[in-house]
Amino acid sequence: MTTTPEHTTIGGYRLLARIGEGGMGIVHLARRTGTGDRDAASARVALKVLRPHVIGDAEARRRLAQEVAALERVRSPRIAEILDADPYGETPFVVTRYVPGLSLNRYVEEEGVVAGRDLVHFATCLAEALQAVHGVGVLHRDVKPSNVLMEGRSPVLIDFGLARAAEDPTLTATGFMLGTPGYLPPEVLYGDPATAAGDVYAWAATVVYAASGRPPFGKGHTMAIMDRVRRGEHDLGDVPEPLAGLLRRCLAVEPLDRPTVGEALALLRSWRPRASSVATDETWTRPVTALEPEAPVPAGFDPDPDLADEPITALLTSQVFEPPPPAHTRLEQALRLLVRVALGAAMVGAVAFAPYVVLAILAGLVLLLRTASVTRQRHLRRQDLRGRPRWYDVPTTTLSLPGYVVLAAGGALVLVVFAGLVGLGATALATLAGWSVPRSVLSGAVVLTPCLWWGPGSARVREMVAPLLDRSTHRPRAVLAFVVICAVLALGLLAVVTTQGPNWYPALQAPWK
Repeated sequence: MTTTPEHTTIGGYRLLARIGEGGMGIVHLARRTGTGDRDAASARVALKVLRPHVIGDAEARRRLAQEVAALERVRSPRIAEILDADPYGETPFVVTRYVPGLSLNRYVEEEGVVAGRDLVHFATCLAEALQAVHGVGVLHRDVKPSNVLMEGRSPVLIDFGLARAAEDPTLTATGFMLGTPGYLPPEVLYGDPATAAGDVYAWAATVVYAASGRPPFGKGHTMAIMDRVRRGEHDLGDVPEPLAGLLRRCLAVEPLDRPTVGEALALLRSWRPRASSVATDETWTRPVTALEPEAPVPAGFDPDPDLADEPITALLTSQVFEPPPPAHTRLEQALRLLVRVALGAAMVGAVAFAPYVVLAILAGLVLLLRTASVTRQRHLRRQDLRGRPRWYDVPTTTLSLPGYVVLAAGGALVLVVFAGLVGLGATALATLAGWSVPRSVLSGAVVLTPCLWWGPGSARVREMVAPLLDRSTHRPRAVLAFVVICAVLALGLLAVVTTQGPNWYPALQAPWK
């Protein structure tokens, strides 16, 4: 840290010491002028003076101002949030929260790699930082170890959003390349625009470094590293499972093959033990904003009990919240179960009444539901990768529909064949036991129906059907009407089956006659 003359001020901030330098600019420890010695510690900030070739022309300054305005709304312990900025000044600068910690590079050198539960905590917190930034429609574009500061055992992401200013074409003419080889996604190396999937890629590469102390694509000449990145030749040997499996997916060469930040975060949180106690505030540095009243802790925090006794207070698993879904009352839970049982009974009666026809209809319905699920997932992921919808999303999804049908067909075939074979086996066993044809077919239908709901490949079917069924639980009268209709249908079909036998159309008789 290099001291700076006390009289040096920029934009109302007194520069105290030079604490870092990079391709984007020079970082100073500073405090707002006019702040007394009593408040000096709480008013410390990190002030980055941006380099002229980074800030670029008026258009680049305008883009930076827009991103700064968006990022000023983010308040999360996982990021060094922006407190002030002047993109248009003679000396353009950005002021962020000051984090008194080592960069991840130096932390690994001095303290060793991050391991055990600390590693999952590190990966979770860093993903939460990305989610907080993406939540205001901004990409980071330069996630790497040097842009991660360790505040205790928790990572804090810095330099978010500032990379947009460096995307100006005039920078490429001077040979300036934004980012560090090994942490830039392959699509960026090919000249494609940055997306949220690129941040996920850089997040995974940074977590690999934290776990192993080595860049995932090794060291050496820049061109050699970039070539390994393009081919996807990474080294995750020191990363424990199951985290390595998640990082492997995040480092996929194709952006669409990577999970979103939300998907990765949900998986990481599922690996952490849940605590029954109520979480408390996490201690994190608060400079100028520390003079404001403390915000209340949102409900839903899930602290890691193994980290609660550390020198810092209980660490929180999330600072980006969605309101939790309303809890289902016992009445609603009973209605949900009743709706499913009623629908299942109607399906049993239909399968027993016309096995071939109904099974063919169910196969087509399974294919339709799985196709809708795949289409919806790919459509939403395409939007999430760019951070916002585009006018061509619907045409692109429509043109891609044949491919989605092919993707859905494999799982649909597995599910229908599995359920059909299990139902056929139950029917055969009943026939060998001497049961009548109607009773044997009915036993097969009883076994086949739950297999279609819980068998292999049924998750996408439940994903599309369950919300439709659950919506009715808020209207008991609608549930009652639905149950009555299903019951009447099931009883009527069973009456026909027991008196006349199943309808084997298009065949003329039972297959075992």
